[in-house]
Amino acid sequence: MLKIVKASLVIAGTFCVSSVAHADVSEALANICTIVQADDKGELRKKMRAVQSDYRMKLKDYYSGVSCSGNSLIRTAMLNNAVEAGELLVKKMPKSDLKAPEADGKTLQAWVAENGLQDSPIAAVLQERL
Repeated sequence: MLKIVKASLVIAGTFCVSSVAHADVSEALANICTIVQADDKGELRKKMRAVQSDYRMKLKDYYSGVSCSGNSLIRTAMLNNAVEAGELLVKKMPKSDLKAPEADGKTLQAWVAENGLQDSPIAAVLQERL
């Protein structure tokens, strides 16, 4: 009986910690859209390092969960002509994730072509990676 009580306390404690950690990650990433829009590569790199060291999460782990006015981080960088931040994001993402469809079902390449952003320096870096 005592083992069951201990086990259930451990399980309950684990769920509480994971929900708190999720909230903390959200707070840590709260201003990442602003950083990308401002094209602040140094601050973006600091933010990514902090999230990785504090929560052991790489960009690919939280990229799909971050939305800036309905756009992903790379799309936001392209729309705001944030070349340095956009190039950093493209270089840090795995190639397989760059090829995968985003929340709206379109790949980055298809979205770039649809919006006429092929001349963007970020699109050139994206094309090189793929």
